[in-house]
Formats: sequence, C-alpha cells, structure tokens
Amino acid sequence: MILLDTTIVSIAIPAMVRGLHTDLNSVVWVISIYLLVYAVPMLFTSRLGDRFGPKRVFLAGMVVFTAASLWCGLSGTAEMLIAARAVQGLGAALMTPQTLAFITHLFPPAKRGPAMGMWGGVAGLATITGPLLGGVLVDSLGWEWIFFVNVPVGVIGIVLTVWLVPDWQPKRLHSFDIPGILLSVAGLSLLVFGIQNGQRYDWGVVFGDINIFEIIGAGIVLFVAFVVWQRYNRNEPLVPLRVFDNRNFSTATVTATAIGFAMTGMFIPLVVYTQNVLGMSPTEAGLLTAPMSLLSGIVAPFIGRMSDRANAKYLVMIGFLALAAGLGLIVLQAGPDTDPWALIPALLVSGIGTGFVFAPMSNIAMRSVEPALAGTASGIFNTSRQVGGVLGSAAIGVLLQARISVSMGAAAADAAKELPPQYRSAFVDSLSHAANSANELSDRVGAAVPANLPPSVADQIQQLAGQAVHNGLTDATRASMLLPIVVLLVGAIAAMLMKPNPAPEWQHAQEGTAPAPSERV
Repeated sequence: MILLDTTIVSIAIPAMVRGLHTDLNSVVWVISIYLLVYAVPMLFTSRLGDRFGPKRVFLAGMVVFTAASLWCGLSGTAEMLIAARAVQGLGAALMTPQTLAFITHLFPPAKRGPAMGMWGGVAGLATITGPLLGGVLVDSLGWEWIFFVNVPVGVIGIVLTVWLVPDWQPKRLHSFDIPGILLSVAGLSLLVFGIQNGQRYDWGVVFGDINIFEIIGAGIVLFVAFVVWQRYNRNEPLVPLRVFDNRNFSTATVTATAIGFAMTGMFIPLVVYTQNVLGMSPTEAGLLTAPMSLLSGIVAPFIGRMSDRANAKYLVMIGFLALAAGLGLIVLQAGPDTDPWALIPALLVSGIGTGFVFAPMSNIAMRSVEPALAGTASGIFNTSRQVGGVLGSAAIGVLLQARISVSMGAAAADAAKELPPQYRSAFVDSLSHAANSANELSDRVGAAVPANLPPSVADQIQQLAGQAVHNGLTDATRASMLLPIVVLLVGAIAAMLMKPNPAPEWQHAQEGTAPAPSERV
C-alpha cells in the first residue's frame, strides 16, 4: 500500500483537478509532498528500528499511515489534502526501512534472493498497479476512494503484524544527528519547491527579492553542508559515509534513485495523454497498464532467484535498458489519433524492465553490507529511491507544464490559420490562457469559442480548439517522457560499474576463514 500510494494518485490527476477546483501544479504537489515526507525521514526512522525494534516502529507507522489515509479521503480542498498526504508520507517513512532490515535479519545472504524476489515482486507490482486500481475507484466511487481503500488494508495489516511478525530487538543504541536531519530536510525541501514551482512563478521572484533560482541554489548549498557535516560528525552521523566504500552499495544507490525518478515521473504525462488526448476513462487508462504490472509481478520473483546465481549487475542493466526502450517506443508511437491499445507492446517491454530491476538491485545493494549497518543501509537505499521519486515528480511536473504552455500556444497558432482573420487573435489568446492556467485538463475546451458567433464559425472554432489542445498535449507528453529515458540510461551506466556478486567480505573477516566451496556464489 505504501508503494501503491506513490502511483495511485497519478491516474486521478484530471478528476482531482476538477473535483477540488484546483490546478495541475497543486495536484502534482499531492504526489510530491507524500514522496518528500516519505523520503527524508527514512534516514532517521531506520535508526528508530535499531533502538526500539523494527516491529514496534513498523506498527506505529502503519497506524499513522492508516489514519492519514482516512484524512486524505475526507479532505475537501487541495491544501487540506496536501497536509494529509504529508502525514501519510511520515507513516510510510516509519514502516519502509524495517522491511529490508527484517529480510537481512531473517535470511542468510546465500538464501536472500527468493525473499528479495518476493519483496521486489510486490514493490514492482504495487508501483504500477496503482493506475489500474485507482482508475476503477475513481470511475466507480470517486477520487476520495483511492485513499479510503487503505483503511481496511491497514487495519488487517496491523492485526497480522501483531500476530505474525517477531519482535526482534537489535538492541543498538543510536545518537540522533539533529543537525544532519535539519540540513537534509531543509535542503531537499527547498530544492523540490524551487523545481516544482518554477513554472508557476515564471522562474522569477517568489516573494520579496528572492527568486526561484536562489531557492534552488540554497537547497544545493544545504545539501553540500549536509555531506560535509556527515564527514566531520564525530558521533554518529545520519549517513555514515563509510557505507559508500562498498562500490556495489554506492552504485545500487544511484540505480535506486534513477528507477524512483523514472517510475514516478513516467505516469504523470502518460495519464494526461491517455485521458485528455485519447479520451480514455480512468478505468480504461488503468487497464491499459495492467498487462505491464502483471508481467512485472510475474518476472520479478524469478529474477530474484536468478540474482543469487547469475551476475546481478547484468540483470539490473537489462531492466534499465528495457524500461528505457519501452518508454522510447511510447514516445515514437504517441500521436493525437493513436489507438491506445497499440501502446501495449511498449508497455509490456517496460513491465519486463521493471521486473528485472527491483530484486537484483536490492540484493546486490544489501548483500555485502555488514549487519551493524543493515538498518542504516536499508534507510539510505530506500531513501535514495524515494528521493528519486520526489525529483521525478517535481521535474516531470514542471517540464510537462512548461511544454503544455509552449506546445499548446504553437498548436493554437497553427490552427488559427484556418479561421477568418478577425477571430485568430482571440482564439490563440484563449487557448494560451487555458494552457497557462491548467484549464487544458478541464472538460470545457469550448471555452475557446467566443459568444454570439454564427453557428458555422462556432463549430469550426470548437473543432480547431479540440485539435489544438490534443496536439499541444501530445507534444508536451512526448517531450516530457524523454527525461526519464535519459535518467534510466544513467542508471544503466551505474549498474555497469557494479562488481559481480561477491561473498560478503565482512562475514569472512569475522570468521577468519575463507568460504567453503559450497558457500561461494
């Protein structure tokens, strides 16, 4: 449910814009604030599991997540929903690091592949099942039910956790790096705010004499200060930099950031395109991606088992390249009149790619991490994926808005050439205003038609307005989806730098012996 909630909102974007009487940027914030509050505290909440026990922290997070889900569904304004989503993200941050810590505790390295495969299968399936479930709920019950559905699942999860999960106590006392927490929260918050709101403020002044680029710059400076502080903190830093001495862990962190960016970012333009250009309902748009999610869920457990025997880095590389290829095919096929079901082969390729990534990436990241750092490493690894998601939603959101403004203006200018001269300027101005105010996601394309026109002229303007909107949104979608493709290629390069599956060096160092032949992987 945690991972489902990173994508389930995407399918409801048009419905939420209309239902909350808000704009596209506000709904993108509903996605981003969840990922932001989910990502940053995980470096801290992973330590809570070490101190108080993973089961207890997991239960606390599940209670917060379930209650916040109810609050989300009851929200009547965009501002209230954003606040509720922030609390929901905090609950998710409490739970997530405990999952990988439990896997590394319960399964020895040589038998961890199937467990990681199940974990990766659930992660991949949940991440891209969101649009299908969300579409059905939006069409049948309303957008509020994409949050209400979490409540019974959360209650059942609380009961099962109390009953089934062992109360493992690592008994590790940690000091909490308060300066590190503040620097990381402030840095990422400023960076995301600056990126996501750039288009809204026309990349200029936000308040007083402070502009968008100064806010982004301040975020970068605080991140640098955070890294420096982690280097010189003599007590217990939030991110022990020595964990990055392990090349597999450091490169896997880069790949996790890349897959988080792509998986979150790809759905925003895809949903806008399928619903507002191709005319699909939320349920139909969700059904379109269902084969992708099904294939990913089938592939992931097999790839998890294979990652114990084969060189996991090649599995990760195949996954990244396949996902990039699938998105590339969508870019090539997308057009105002494309048959949406013709996109299924490209989506299937994307599903194979997703199924190849999660399990071997997690396995190779955590395999050689010493037990004392397992909780911290789990927090860092999960945080990196969620930070990628935050940056993906912010960057794709602002890029999509910028491209809608430019592309729809250009499409309106082209369409206006077919109108009598006296109507051209008003036609272009009307559609350009719609693009800049996010009204392109409303049902009222006819707003471009001035009143008191002859019926024949009004019909022509209505038709041309629809064509201009569809052409502009299609161009914006294709341009926006190029960014996750580039990020996936960077992830593939990072995977190429991974080492082959090594036996855990810390284990041999503690035993003082070389591994027996049967223990070698």
